Formats: sequence, C-alpha cells, structure tokens
Amino acid sequence: MSSGISMASMSTYAILGCGSVGHAVAEELEAEEKDVLILDKDEGRVEALRDQDLDARTADIADEEVAEAIADRDVVLILSSDVEANRAAVENIRARGEDQFIVVRASDPVTADELTELGVDVVINPSAVIADSALRALETGELEHKAEQLADVIDSTERRMAILAHRSPDPDSIASAVALKAIAESRDVEADIIYDGEIGHQENRAFVNLFGIELTPREEVSLDSYDTVALVDHAKASEDAFEGDVDIFIDHFEPDVDYDARFTDVRRNVSSTSTILTKYVQEFDIKLDEDVATALLYGIRAETLDFKRDTTPADLTAAAYLHPFADHDTLEQVESPSMSPETLDVLAEAIRNRDVKGSHLVSNAGFIRDRDALSQAAQHLLNLEGITTTAVFALADDTIYLAARSKDIRMNIGAVLEDAFGEIGEVVGHSTDASAEIPLGIFTGIETTEDNRETLLSLVEEAVRTKLFEAMGVESSGSGESANGS
Repeated sequence: MSSGISMASMSTYAILGCGSVGHAVAEELEAEEKDVLILDKDEGRVEALRDQDLDARTADIADEEVAEAIADRDVVLILSSDVEANRAAVENIRARGEDQFIVVRASDPVTADELTELGVDVVINPSAVIADSALRALETGELEHKAEQLADVIDSTERRMAILAHRSPDPDSIASAVALKAIAESRDVEADIIYDGEIGHQENRAFVNLFGIELTPREEVSLDSYDTVALVDHAKASEDAFEGDVDIFIDHFEPDVDYDARFTDVRRNVSSTSTILTKYVQEFDIKLDEDVATALLYGIRAETLDFKRDTTPADLTAAAYLHPFADHDTLEQVESPSMSPETLDVLAEAIRNRDVKGSHLVSNAGFIRDRDALSQAAQHLLNLEGITTTAVFALADDTIYLAARSKDIRMNIGAVLEDAFGEIGEVVGHSTDASAEIPLGIFTGIETTEDNRETLLSLVEEAVRTKLFEAMGVESSGSGESANGS
C-alpha cells in the first residue's frame, strides 16, 4: 500500500475508519514518518489508537463535517467496513471540489464500480486482495513442492540423463532442454540433449551454432545407456511418441500420449515450455549462465512471436527476469541470420509467382531442396504492402510442402490449412503460423516420375491455390494480382 502512494507531493494523510485494515495502514505510514490523521466513530478504538501515540479523533465518517476536517490532507484512505459510510464519505469529499487523492474500500466488484464512478482514484476490494495473495502463495508453494519432486528424480540418476526435444526441435524445445541440462548439472548429474529429425529453419541453426549447443542425433546413441529420460516440449509430437519409460515430462500442452512419468509438469496457462523452465531455474537458484538465459529468452520470444501470440503474464514475467542476463547482441544475430542463396532463389520465385486476392497471397516456389526456405519466404512476403496472410508451397521428395503466415487477427491460419489439407496431409502450427506436408501421389492421384514432374507441378499449383483461397474464404477466381506478379 505505502509503496503505491508514498509520493513526494502526497505528504499528509487521513484514514477514515480504522479497523484492522486501517490500523495496519496507519502503522505502515507512521513507520515512514508520515503525517497521519485517523477518524473513527468507535470511541474505544480511538482511545486505543491514541495510547499508541497516533493522531486519532472520534467522528462519524459519513458526516459532512468530516470532509471539511480533512480538507488539508493530500491523501484520504477510506477503509471502514461499512460500505455505505464509505460511499457517503466519498460523495461529501468530492462535493467540495477538492483534488484529493482518494483510496476507498469496497465489498464487491459492483460496489467498486459504483465508487469509481463517484471519482475515487483507487478502489480496494479486500476479498479480491486476499484471494490474489492466496493464489500467489499457492503458486509459490506449488512451485517449491514441484521443484523438490524434480530434484528427487534428477538426484536419483546414477549414470546420465537423456533430455529429448521433440522431432526437428524448435527454439522453445531446444531452450527448455538446455535449461533442464543446466539444472541437472548444477546437481552434479550429467545430461545429453537428444533429438530426432533435423535442425531446420535458418534461425534454429543459427541459434544452435552461435551458442555452441551440443545436440546429439538419436540414432547415434542407445537410450538404454541412460537411467533417466526427460521429455521437454514434446506433447505435440504424438506421431513420434516415445515408447520407453519416461521419468520427467515438462510441457505447456497436454500430451496426446499418456506418459506415466515419475515427474510431470504441464501448464496450459503459459505459452512456452521455456517459461516453465525459467521458473525452475529461479526456484533452484542456480547461477544463471548467459547462454542459458539467452536461450530461454529466445525460446519464449520465438514461441510467442515476440510476445504477439497468446502471451500470458507468466511469459512476460519470465522474460523480464531473463532480460538482464541475456546476450542481446548474439540474440539479434540469431533472429536475423544471413539468408542463404537458395532462400533468396525461393523468395524470388515466390515473389514472381504470387497470386493475391485482397490481402491474401498464395505462391508457388517450384521445386526446392531447402524446405526451411519456404517459411522464410512466407514471412518475408508478409511484409508486402497490404498483405495480411501468405502461403508458399513447393515440391520436394514427392511431397508438397507448404508454409503459411498471418497477421490477420480474424484468421486462424492453422485452422485454414487443417480445413484445406487435414484429411490428406499432416498439418501443424498455430493461429499465426502453420505448415503442411501432403504426399504428392495422394493429392494428385498420379504416380510421380522424372518425366511428369513439371506436369504435376502445374496440377498442384492450380489445386493448391484453389483449396487455399477457398479455405481462407476468398474466391479463387476473379480479379487480383496475377501469378506473374504483374
């Protein structure tokens, strides 16, 4: 309370109604050597306050005379449990036209709104304050309890711990694994970060390379050599579900597979697994290495699209904690990696072949080798004037690969791709970015050969454009910027 109102220009205070809440505030202000006047209608209470050398006087705070008696006070705290008396006091004070700072106690949200309309500066609802305090205490207690459970599992490791990121891991999965490894090593347990697939997307490769993150391909190790297995940010990897025993499972999504782990922490109320691991880093009070802090901050920023997607207060609090420890120069390098020649070629092809309907752009990038270039192209095309949604597709390895981005808050691009291709391909993503992989033979009904690739590309181009525009709610024919960008 005192920290919120102890301002240089607010040097004198009046407390109207001095029950337990008022008494606590009065003692705090007196401890800060503030000039405090207390008014209360209970004579016995006033006498007790005077015995404590407090300036207390007997008065009914609902009386009009009280407003005049405290007219010289900068701040008025109306803290009686009698809400009607509090309302009368506010009305009397504001009727004088003085510009006093008023803090008043309410009993419920409705009363709080009514008091605010009367011109109160701050309304306090004790039940809400207590509930908020109780929830914070519960969260703190739960985290402490969970940290103890996690420590027990880590400490039981006799050989090494395997930390599995999800297939072709993204920054959130990698950063979470890095943080859990740091926690394990702080407890003298050696750990390896293991992954399936490949490190895709230029930013992800830059992230791993710049920070020297050691990642071990799963085919190079035998998981039998580890006696503790942890899955981090693994819930959405149901197609690559881990089939062995799991000791630790940490994620911000509920798993599609029922892992019977010795330790589980799933928090759907945060937007990144990096946020959860940041809380554990704080709870274990380990010395925060610059690389770990930067990795976690990047994991949170990447998963929330730099705090533009589904960001929660917990994500922001975690990021604020990490910010002073992070290497921001290196983070900038990670977020702005140099563009490879192939990515430039794919982007150029996507620009040439763009088809625009309103603010929606769909483009064919032809045949590609680097699938990650598609997501780069989709993101860059989103910067074109008037464009709010992009989708770029290409052919590689008898598969149609598609990357889509949207900054239109009315559109869920993940749902658009699911609607268009969910029955014949694999779709993953969020409301603002998503991707799809569609077997070429299933889509066209034609077997792929070296001789018919160009024919297939033409068939795919027309069909994909049509399906995408229809799923976006845009007519696939009619006026619009041509596929040649003219």
